Amino acid sequence: MSVEPESFPPRPIRGVRARYVRQAGCPCDVAIVEVDFEPWEEGVHLEAAPGAVVHGDSDPKYLALFHAALAEGVREELAERAPGRAVALAVVVHLTVVHEVDSREHSFRVAGRLAAREALVRAYGDPGRDADGRRP
Repeated sequence: MSVEPESFPPRPIRGVRARYVRQAGCPCDVAIVEVDFEPWEEGVHLEAAPGAVVHGDSDPKYLALFHAALAEGVREELAERAPGRAVALAVVVHLTVVHEVDSREHSFRVAGRLAAREALVRAYGDPGRDADGRRP
């Protein structure tokens, strides 16, 4: 008897905040988001929550590119850290912080990876730590 792998996320994971800020030269990076990971249909779907807040340059064209990069980062991280696990996920964006000069697609792709990493830890624990939270 084969057992289907549990899909991600196993339950709603709310209030995941990811911050990628690197200002040590050019190009610089700024991407800050707060998202929920909600069980949904197969794949990774991204949507803005009603009342979602955007701080900074909110040009809809750039915001759409940044959000697409955020979703791509989530996909990349899940493929790397949870291979073989089914993904049925809605990423619901509540907060996006955009810097007029230093935000770019790469920044949001990394923020997506960080958010997915945090959601995996909240869902399944940190594989690098024991039950008491210590590193082996």
